[in-house]
Parts: sequence; structure tokens; C-alpha cells
Amino acid sequence: MEHTAPRWLRNMAGVSWRLLVVVAAVGLIFYATSRVQLLFIALFLAFVFTAVLRPFVEVLSRFMWRGLATALSILGGILFFVGLLTYVAYSIANQWQDLADQFSNGIGQITDFLENGPLPFKITNEQIAEWFTTAQKWVQDHAGDLAGQAAAGAGSVVEIFTALALAVFCTIFFLARGREMWTWFLNQLPARARETWKTAGGAGWYTFSGYTRGTVIIAVTDGMLAFILLTILQVPLSAPLAVLVMIGAFIPLVGAPAAMIIAMIVALAANGLLSAALVGAGIALIGQLEGHVLQPFVMGKQVSLHPVVVALAVTCGTLTAGILGAIIAVPLVAVVWAIFSRLRTLEPPMEEDEADDDVGPVDETEQIEDDESVKER
Repeated sequence: MEHTAPRWLRNMAGVSWRLLVVVAAVGLIFYATSRVQLLFIALFLAFVFTAVLRPFVEVLSRFMWRGLATALSILGGILFFVGLLTYVAYSIANQWQDLADQFSNGIGQITDFLENGPLPFKITNEQIAEWFTTAQKWVQDHAGDLAGQAAAGAGSVVEIFTALALAVFCTIFFLARGREMWTWFLNQLPARARETWKTAGGAGWYTFSGYTRGTVIIAVTDGMLAFILLTILQVPLSAPLAVLVMIGAFIPLVGAPAAMIIAMIVALAANGLLSAALVGAGIALIGQLEGHVLQPFVMGKQVSLHPVVVALAVTCGTLTAGILGAIIAVPLVAVVWAIFSRLRTLEPPMEEDEADDDVGPVDETEQIEDDESVKER
């Protein structure tokens, strides 16, 4: 007598082996990416640079040769970045002595508040000195490990410059001959698959470029608003802190709060508790402006991800590749979702009340087949 597995078991088995194949494919992609991480980073940066600079190249190419437009756009981007770093370094060097004096006074105010303030606990100068001595001893005991980490960091710096050089090299060709390269790639595919790849590539690039340009515009706006706020409140190192706020805009969820905390610490040490509170409130207000005005206005519907998906993507990216993973996780998920949404065939949508209904009666045909299988056994 033939024994037939129940329908639900057969369905679950079919879904399970497909999920195993998908998980194996994703694991293989992550493993391959980890082996060529430098190449992946360089290619990702090249796409970012291309997305940001392409509008300038398109405008300039109307009046000059496209190669010259590409060179001028890249040179302008490099000069802007170098000028920003120079201004930040000049601000730090010019205000360092005043900040050191203010920081010393601010630390004294903080310790006095911890020792004599209204808090339910007390922290004395002796306890702080003991903690400092413990930290100093820990540094001395782990000097060898710290030196090894510093040497590894020096190697990372070399890798960073290598990735940047490769990214700029690829960006030149993407900007100057990107359409020709994409057409060549499509021509290598079978004719029946070209339209699908063309549709997927267009949807992916539209989403990635929109996200990248939108993030850059929002980050620059956040930095400018933070600079104005910190300048009005007379917080030292307003330019470097504004740049820090701008950089924080590239890291979803955690970047802006981290920049806000650092700015509040500087304001607290230099100008007191009221200044720190005003800095925190001002930067939080900038974050609200970003989330409710700038992002919907700048990005529109190009990147439509639920906040839960963003949080999960950032967490997975952080666990996988640290800060770099947190930065690239959201645009990658947005691109995958855009391609999936463009290629899928939608069924008629369900209403919320239909989704909440209890399970209805079992279909009669399925019930008869299950009864027959039981009789055979």
C-alpha cells in the first residue's frame, strides 16, 4: 500500500528546499564579497560618485566635449572635498587653545555638579582620579595590543586610499562612457533576457542615484543648519561639529544621535549646561525637519522603505561589516526592493479586514483528497 505524505507536508518541503537554496546563494554572495571587500567598496564608491556628479556632467556636456565635462566635474568634487577638510583643519587649529581652556573650566563645572549637585548620587574628585589611574594602568598593560591595532590601522589607511583611487578611476569611465558600457553588457546577453535586465537595471539605478543624491543634499543641508545653530550659540569648533553632523546623516538611525551627543559634550564643557541643552534641542529639531520635510521633498517615492525595514537593514549591515555595512545596507535593500517591485506581477490587494479574518472552512476538494489518502493508509 502506497503511503502519501499530507499536502501540507509536501508544500512545506517544497518551500523549505527553495529557502535553503536562497540562503545558500545569499551566503555565497556574502562570502565572495568578504574575499574582495576592497573591490566591492571601490565599486560602491564609484557608483556613489557617479550618481552625485552625473547631473553636472550632463549639464556641462551640452556646451563641451563629454570627456572635458567629466574631468571638470571630478576636479570640482575633489576641490570641494579638499577645501572642506582644509577649512575644518584651520578651524580646529585656530580655536584649539581657547577650546582647551574652556574645556578645562567646563570639566571643573561638571565635576563640581557631580559632587555637589542635586543628583541622588555623588561622584568625588578622588573617585574620578582613581578611574583615571585605572585607565592609565590599563593603557600601559595593553600597550603592545594597542600598537598592533595602530599598525593594522595604518594598513587600513593604505587600503582606503587604494579604494578611493580605484573608485575615481572607475568613476571617470562611468561618467564618460557609462551608456556605452551598459549597452555592451546588454549585448552580451541572450536577446530574450535583455529587456528584463534593462528594466531591472533602470529601476535599480533610478533608486540608487535618487537615494545617493538625496542623501548628499540632505547631509549638506543638515551641516549648514548645524553650523548656523552652533555659531549663534557660540559653541567652539562649530565648523568641525557641523561636518560631523553632515557625516552622521549618511549613517541611518545612529549617525545623527551620535553627532548630537558629541556636539552637546563640547557645548557642555565649553559653555555650560544651558548651551548643551540648546544644542541638543536644535540638532533634534534639524532631525525632525530632515525626516518630515527634506526627505519627502528631496527623495519623494524613489526610496519607499518602512522604518522597520530600515532598522533591520542597518542592524544586519552593522553586524556584517561595521559602520560601512550600516552605510551601504539601506541603499542596497532599496535597490533590491525597487527591482523586485518593477519585475513582479501584482495580484489584487487584500483589505485590512480581510487580512484579519479568521481562517475559513477548508476547501471541499482538498478535504476529499486528504480523506482518500487517510483511507489508503
